[in-house]
Amino acid sequence: MDIPTKKNLLTNGICNPIKLKEMSTNKEYLQIEREKEWRVELRKTIANKERTAKERVRMPEMDPQERIKYQNREVNLGLTVEQAQAEASRCLDCPNPTCIEGCPVSINIPKFVKNIERGEFLEAAKTLKETSALPAVCGRVCPQEKQCESTCFYTQKMKKTPVAIGYLERFAADYERESGSMSVPEVAPSNGIKVAAIGSGPASLSFAGDMIKLGYDVTVFEALHEIGGVLKYGIPEFRLPNKIVDVELENLQKMGVKFVRNFIVGKTASFEDLKEEGFEAFFVASGAGLPRFMNIPGENYNGILSSNEYLTRVNLMNAASDEFDTPVIKGKNVAVIGGGNTAMDSVRTAKRLGADRAMIIYRRSRAEMPARVEEVHHAEEEGIEFLNLANPIEYFADEKGKVNRMRIQRMGLGDPDASGRRRPVVLEGSEYDIPVDLVIVAVGVSPNPLIPSEVKELKVSKWGTIEVTEETMQSSIPEMFAGGDIVRGGATVILAMGDGRKAAANMDEYLQKKLKK
Repeated sequence: MDIPTKKNLLTNGICNPIKLKEMSTNKEYLQIEREKEWRVELRKTIANKERTAKERVRMPEMDPQERIKYQNREVNLGLTVEQAQAEASRCLDCPNPTCIEGCPVSINIPKFVKNIERGEFLEAAKTLKETSALPAVCGRVCPQEKQCESTCFYTQKMKKTPVAIGYLERFAADYERESGSMSVPEVAPSNGIKVAAIGSGPASLSFAGDMIKLGYDVTVFEALHEIGGVLKYGIPEFRLPNKIVDVELENLQKMGVKFVRNFIVGKTASFEDLKEEGFEAFFVASGAGLPRFMNIPGENYNGILSSNEYLTRVNLMNAASDEFDTPVIKGKNVAVIGGGNTAMDSVRTAKRLGADRAMIIYRRSRAEMPARVEEVHHAEEEGIEFLNLANPIEYFADEKGKVNRMRIQRMGLGDPDASGRRRPVVLEGSEYDIPVDLVIVAVGVSPNPLIPSEVKELKVSKWGTIEVTEETMQSSIPEMFAGGDIVRGGATVILAMGDGRKAAANMDEYLQKKLKK
């Protein structure tokens, strides 16, 4: 492999984002970057023994009893300049930066972290934007503990707490935004080729960011009235404020990305209609918005709803505000079924909407819960109850059909299943009842079926996900690529973004080959 240089990274005079990704994982190039004078001098300022002796910084947080009064106040308050530089100084600037291997969008982590250490915060933000369209978002909601931080030298070799890469990413992105000196990534001159992204969640936004840099005419079609997909309707503002998402969207618009709202591809217009308008290729990232239920007796009673509906009403349609007419049930005894991040978001939202008792009911133990450790910690601080090794088997209602009680069955743990987690097993005769007036079901989602149903020749799996070639994200229809939850069936923001970047690289290659024929 050739070592990427500034010269061969250029496309029409602009840094090619696809080659930038290759650069950020190319060991020879990373070594050249590491040996730049400022990096060498910075490493000399503190001995490694001193760096590794430092304790990981603690994220400042809003007081639990105060924050549960507000749906739109962020729990994590962000690092101060002093905290960020102290944490950045823990980074050893490793010769082999394994942290990058854990990042789905291949951020040059040592480079941005070391820029923070030396006080070049805007340069740190620019480094993030080279390969990430949503750094302020990722710094807040990505599970770094399972990705870049899990492959940090501290974790892998020293068995110590890793460098707080996620906290530092958020710091750099927030500093840039608050400085008033937001950089807009350069884009290549327009090549006149129109491409479309279906859905406006993280996969599409990442795809759009890379394609616009390459000179394509990019339009993102969104079915709802707000751009952002799951970032807006699925994640509460106490974790990800809408204003943070809006700033990232504004940056994409400044780069030239077009957004079309209230447009359902497959209904408002078909793919054939869009082809007639000149679109040459499509990236489908319409998500997994179809909620799953458990199909147990009484599940159709009033007061039992999906986490999708509950969170969309509150997050996107402002149901928590008295200034809006959007109705939402504000229960006093609220049970949320599930153990993932969506379940945590739902139960913590219920607490903020006035629940006296807000409970997580999960059929496995705490150790098997897929939710982020931080989210579980925050939920506990806020008074959320955890009923682990428990599963609902029936609901009961009053004379008006409103749920008022649920029957729980205790569970044990058997051998591990395909996910690697121990399989829950029923403990016969262990049933008991608890009073509830609102139940939110957060046991997973299925892919949006609209596009597969409208495009008959598109190959889909038995689960309804679009089948793609994993290396290219290309579907059975050559000009159609796909990524995110419509392919994975449910994934994190950063994995969806990785899909978008991979699809952009391979769509570019596909279109350029097509042009040469």
